[in-house]
Amino acid sequence: MLELKNLSYAVETDGEKKEILHNINLRVDERFVAFTGPNGGGKSTLAKVVAGILTPTSGSVILDGEDITALSITERAKRGISFAFQQPVRFKGITVHDLLSLAAGETMSVTKACSYLSEVGLCAKDYINREVNASLSGGELKRIEIATVMIRGTKLSIFDEPEAGIDLWSFQNLIQVFEKMHKKQGGSILIISHQERILNIADKIVVIAGGEIDRIGTPSEVMPHLLNAATACSALTDKL
Repeated sequence: MLELKNLSYAVETDGEKKEILHNINLRVDERFVAFTGPNGGGKSTLAKVVAGILTPTSGSVILDGEDITALSITERAKRGISFAFQQPVRFKGITVHDLLSLAAGETMSVTKACSYLSEVGLCAKDYINREVNASLSGGELKRIEIATVMIRGTKLSIFDEPEAGIDLWSFQNLIQVFEKMHKKQGGSILIISHQERILNIADKIVVIAGGEIDRIGTPSEVMPHLLNAATACSALTDKL
């Protein structure tokens, strides 16, 4: 279970303090939790604070009763947190097989590695020996990164817009991957997304705007609010 208590994050720009997150209080113990909201609202920043990529200005991050606020990203990974970036990192000189083995913490058999690639919609024989470099598209990298998270089997898996770049791969397959992950390892999957089809599978949606939690609830409670807001925004744009 993840708890965020009075969490804030600020940066200094031109000598002035700018608060990105303000007094976030949240409890995550559901299977699927989706973060959504306007661009620049603080969703990715909050996810990076949870993962340990960023250090909060104040407040606490609690995982299964342990205060992990001061722990590094490496220590948090050991505690069971995985993070999949919106734009996955490329690794020149490292093959896909190497990367999957690193995620597993041991040399993974080609057969087993290929099975994970197949689960994320990649033809294993075409990818297993390729380098994780610029020759791969953003969508291919995204799927490979999802495979590494699946392999790690952590108690909290965070995905920053996992649907980005995988237009040719159906959303239903993506959803099935998340369902398989939970069935195999339990824990929580935290997804940052704007896509209605992904938000609708969440057990809980957290709307973040202006660095604060704007709304929390089930899809049936939150989606009408989001759709109404989108309609109002579209109408305003049309007038302009």
